Amino acid sequence: MAALMKMVDVALVLLISLSLGGNWVEAQVHHVVGDDRGWDPSSGVSSWSSARNFRVGDKIWFTYSSSRESIAELKNKEEFEKCDVSNPIRMYTDGLDSISLDEKGFRYFASSNPESCKNGLKLHVEVLPQEEPEIPKVATSEGSVLDVADGPTIPSSSAHLVGSFILLAFGFLCCYVV
Repeated sequence: MAALMKMVDVALVLLISLSLGGNWVEAQVHHVVGDDRGWDPSSGVSSWSSARNFRVGDKIWFTYSSSRESIAELKNKEEFEKCDVSNPIRMYTDGLDSISLDEKGFRYFASSNPESCKNGLKLHVEVLPQEEPEIPKVATSEGSVLDVADGPTIPSSSAHLVGSFILLAFGFLCCYVV
Protein backbone atom coordinates (compact mmCIF):
# COMPACT_ATOMS: atom_id res chain seq x y z
CA MET A 1 0.00 0.00 0.00
CA ALA A 2 2.83 2.40 0.82
CA ALA A 3 4.48 1.65 -2.54
CA LEU A 4 1.23 2.47 -4.33
CA MET A 5 0.96 5.78 -2.45
CA LYS A 6 4.52 6.66 -3.46
CA MET A 7 3.74 5.90 -7.11
CA VAL A 8 0.66 8.11 -6.92
CA ASP A 9 2.75 10.91 -5.39
CA VAL A 10 5.39 10.55 -8.10
CA ALA A 11 2.74 10.61 -10.83
CA LEU A 12 1.18 13.72 -9.31
CA VAL A 13 4.54 15.48 -9.07
CA LEU A 14 5.35 14.57 -12.69
CA LEU A 15 2.00 15.87 -13.84
CA ILE A 16 2.50 19.17 -12.03
CA SER A 17 6.06 19.45 -13.34
CA LEU A 18 4.95 18.92 -16.90
CA SER A 19 2.21 21.47 -16.53
CA LEU A 20 4.71 24.10 -15.38
CA GLY A 21 6.54 23.76 -18.67
CA GLY A 22 3.37 24.26 -20.72
CA ASN A 23 1.94 27.41 -22.23
CA TRP A 24 0.04 29.98 -20.24
CA VAL A 25 -3.68 29.30 -20.26
CA GLU A 26 -5.62 32.12 -21.85
CA ALA A 27 -9.25 32.88 -21.24
CA GLN A 28 -11.41 31.13 -23.79
CA VAL A 29 -14.68 32.69 -24.91
CA HIS A 30 -17.56 30.56 -26.16
CA HIS A 31 -19.69 32.48 -28.68
CA VAL A 32 -23.17 31.09 -29.38
CA VAL A 33 -23.99 32.32 -32.89
CA GLY A 34 -27.26 34.27 -32.86
CA ASP A 35 -27.48 34.03 -29.06
CA ASP A 36 -30.69 32.29 -27.90
CA ARG A 37 -32.21 32.30 -31.41
CA GLY A 38 -29.26 30.40 -32.83
CA TRP A 39 -28.53 29.99 -36.55
CA ASP A 40 -31.80 31.34 -37.87
CA PRO A 41 -32.72 34.00 -40.45
CA SER A 42 -34.54 35.98 -37.74
CA SER A 43 -31.47 36.15 -35.48
CA GLY A 44 -29.61 38.77 -37.54
CA VAL A 45 -26.36 36.83 -37.57
CA SER A 46 -24.31 39.56 -39.28
CA SER A 47 -25.32 42.24 -36.75
CA TRP A 48 -24.74 39.74 -33.94
CA SER A 49 -21.14 39.16 -35.06
CA SER A 50 -20.33 42.84 -35.55
CA ALA A 51 -20.52 43.43 -31.79
CA ARG A 52 -17.98 40.72 -30.92
CA ASN A 53 -14.25 40.14 -31.00
CA PHE A 54 -13.14 36.63 -31.87
CA ARG A 55 -9.68 35.56 -30.74
CA VAL A 56 -7.44 32.57 -31.24
CA GLY A 57 -8.50 29.97 -28.67
CA ASP A 58 -12.18 30.98 -28.66
CA LYS A 59 -14.98 28.69 -29.82
CA ILE A 60 -18.07 29.45 -31.79
CA TRP A 61 -21.20 27.34 -31.36
CA PHE A 62 -23.87 26.89 -33.99
CA THR A 63 -27.32 25.76 -32.85
CA TYR A 64 -29.93 24.96 -35.50
CA SER A 65 -32.51 22.42 -36.57
CA SER A 66 -30.51 19.72 -38.36
CA SER A 67 -33.65 18.52 -40.16
CA ARG A 68 -34.06 21.91 -41.88
CA GLU A 69 -30.56 23.33 -42.04
CA SER A 70 -26.84 22.63 -42.28
CA ILE A 71 -23.85 24.94 -42.35
CA ALA A 72 -21.07 25.08 -44.92
CA GLU A 73 -17.64 26.44 -44.09
CA LEU A 74 -16.37 28.16 -47.21
CA LYS A 75 -12.83 28.69 -48.46
CA ASN A 76 -12.80 32.40 -49.22
CA LYS A 77 -14.60 35.72 -49.34
CA GLU A 78 -15.62 35.28 -52.98
CA GLU A 79 -17.51 32.02 -52.28
CA PHE A 80 -19.01 33.66 -49.20
CA GLU A 81 -20.29 36.73 -51.05
CA LYS A 82 -21.71 34.65 -53.93
CA CYS A 83 -23.20 32.04 -51.56
CA ASP A 84 -21.36 29.38 -53.53
CA VAL A 85 -21.74 26.36 -51.24
CA SER A 86 -20.93 23.80 -53.96
CA ASN A 87 -17.40 23.02 -52.70
CA PRO A 88 -17.21 23.71 -48.92
CA ILE A 89 -14.21 23.08 -46.70
CA ARG A 90 -16.52 21.31 -44.28
CA MET A 91 -20.21 20.72 -43.66
CA TYR A 92 -21.76 20.95 -40.20
CA THR A 93 -24.93 18.89 -39.87
CA ASP A 94 -25.34 17.92 -36.19
CA GLY A 95 -27.57 20.77 -35.05
CA LEU A 96 -25.08 21.70 -32.32
CA ASP A 97 -21.58 22.29 -33.60
CA SER A 98 -18.57 23.65 -31.74
CA ILE A 99 -15.80 25.14 -33.87
CA SER A 100 -12.42 26.02 -32.39
CA LEU A 101 -10.81 29.18 -33.66
CA ASP A 102 -7.22 27.95 -33.71
CA GLU A 103 -5.57 30.42 -36.11
CA LYS A 104 -5.85 34.12 -36.81
CA GLY A 105 -7.48 35.07 -40.07
CA PHE A 106 -10.93 34.94 -41.65
CA ARG A 107 -13.46 32.09 -41.46
CA TYR A 108 -16.58 31.99 -43.62
CA PHE A 109 -19.80 30.13 -42.78
CA ALA A 110 -23.04 30.03 -44.77
CA SER A 111 -26.33 28.21 -44.86
CA SER A 112 -25.98 25.21 -47.14
CA ASN A 113 -29.27 26.34 -48.70
CA PRO A 114 -28.17 28.98 -51.26
CA GLU A 115 -31.50 30.81 -50.99
CA SER A 116 -31.16 31.16 -47.18
CA CYS A 117 -27.58 32.28 -47.64
CA LYS A 118 -28.64 34.95 -50.15
CA ASN A 119 -31.22 36.12 -47.62
CA GLY A 120 -28.42 36.79 -45.11
CA LEU A 121 -27.96 33.52 -43.24
CA LYS A 122 -24.18 33.62 -43.37
CA LEU A 123 -21.37 34.63 -41.07
CA HIS A 124 -17.79 35.75 -41.55
CA VAL A 125 -15.51 35.81 -38.55
CA GLU A 126 -12.20 37.63 -38.25
CA VAL A 127 -10.09 35.72 -35.73
CA LEU A 128 -7.67 38.06 -33.97
CA PRO A 129 -4.49 36.98 -32.16
CA GLN A 130 -4.68 36.47 -28.42
CA GLU A 131 -4.26 39.66 -26.45
CA GLU A 132 -0.94 40.17 -24.73
CA PRO A 133 -1.28 40.51 -20.97
CA GLU A 134 -1.20 44.13 -19.90
CA ILE A 135 1.66 45.36 -17.75
CA PRO A 136 0.22 47.04 -14.67
CA LYS A 137 0.91 50.80 -14.50
CA VAL A 138 1.51 52.99 -11.46
CA ALA A 139 0.86 56.72 -11.37
CA THR A 140 3.69 58.76 -9.81
CA SER A 141 3.32 61.96 -7.85
CA GLU A 142 4.19 64.03 -10.94
CA GLY A 143 1.21 62.52 -12.77
CA SER A 144 3.24 60.39 -15.15
CA VAL A 145 2.71 56.68 -15.50
CA LEU A 146 5.44 54.08 -14.98
CA ASP A 147 5.48 50.40 -15.84
CA VAL A 148 5.56 48.18 -12.77
CA ALA A 149 7.79 45.60 -14.43
CA ASP A 150 10.48 46.28 -17.00
CA GLY A 151 11.14 42.60 -17.74
CA PRO A 152 9.13 40.13 -19.77
CA THR A 153 5.60 39.41 -18.56
CA ILE A 154 5.78 35.72 -19.40
CA PRO A 155 8.47 33.58 -17.74
CA SER A 156 11.09 32.14 -20.07
CA SER A 157 11.50 28.44 -20.79
CA SER A 158 14.52 28.29 -18.51
CA ALA A 159 12.39 29.51 -15.59
CA HIS A 160 9.90 26.73 -16.31
CA LEU A 161 12.72 24.18 -16.48
CA VAL A 162 14.28 25.27 -13.17
CA GLY A 163 10.86 25.35 -11.49
CA SER A 164 10.01 21.91 -12.86
CA PHE A 165 13.31 20.46 -11.65
CA ILE A 166 12.89 21.89 -8.15
CA LEU A 167 9.33 20.60 -7.90
CA LEU A 168 10.36 17.18 -9.21
CA ALA A 169 13.28 16.95 -6.74
CA PHE A 170 11.00 17.99 -3.87
CA GLY A 171 8.44 15.37 -4.91
CA PHE A 172 11.02 12.58 -4.97
CA LEU A 173 12.35 13.71 -1.58
CA CYS A 174 8.85 13.63 -0.10
CA CYS A 175 8.19 10.18 -1.52
CA TYR A 176 11.29 8.61 -0.06
CA VAL A 177 11.26 10.36 3.32
CA VAL A 178 7.67 9.34 4.09
